[in-house]
Amino acid sequence: MTDLKICVGSACHLKGSNDVIEIFKNCVHSREAENDVVIKGAFCLGHCTEAVSVCFNDKIYSINTDTAEKFFDEVVMEHVRRNQ
Repeated sequence: MTDLKICVGSACHLKGSNDVIEIFKNCVHSREAENDVVIKGAFCLGHCTEAVSVCFNDKIYSINTDTAEKFFDEVVMEHVRRNQ
């Protein structure tokens, strides 16, 4: 099981973290990754001036609604496939 942490602090909230979370939830469901990925909220990942901060495998990414699905497929699902 892999954690996907999305910042829900003030700056990221204003930049659309709730929308990014919804996209990730839809991705988890549509890719049938419920047993592989857990979505968690986090407070301040330290990149407040960038887009919504996402932590995956101890690395911070800046994601927005336009890049969320591509990130999920190319980073998260690739990790899941490698570790099955």
